[in-house]
Amino acid sequence: MELRQATAADAGAIRDLTRQAYAKWVPLIGREPKPMTANYDDAVARHRFDLLYIDGMLAALIETIREADHLLVENVAVSPSFQGRGLGRRLMAHAETLARALGFDTIRLYTNQRFAENIALYRRLGYQVDREEVVPVGIVIHMSKRL
Repeated sequence: MELRQATAADAGAIRDLTRQAYAKWVPLIGREPKPMTANYDDAVARHRFDLLYIDGMLAALIETIREADHLLVENVAVSPSFQGRGLGRRLMAHAETLARALGFDTIRLYTNQRFAENIALYRRLGYQVDREEVVPVGIVIHMSKRL
């Protein structure tokens, strides 16, 4: 298992893995989730991506954004062939370590209200719901964890 920070050359692989990981949600919400439509060439230039490789294959990734007073988890994606192995939990723990190293005592994330299994995972990891936000395409659940 290898974890490394992404470079601009990784944008295509990030896009492909994210599209594969989020495809299962399209039937549930009737559209592509936000991470499937992101411009990863731009995102890799502006955000931090940590890529998790297993046996040389990109298995999972986490995208984080350094905000003024917290670290924001923008995206966690696990390749369908690697789901169910705890990689998402491992990457969330990595983000918490990163947040502490940056001097933050809070980490935040948001997700679609209909992604119940994701919300349940985040709750098990100690995240709490801060608020619900109605947007034109549904309801966004904002969550946070004090570190």
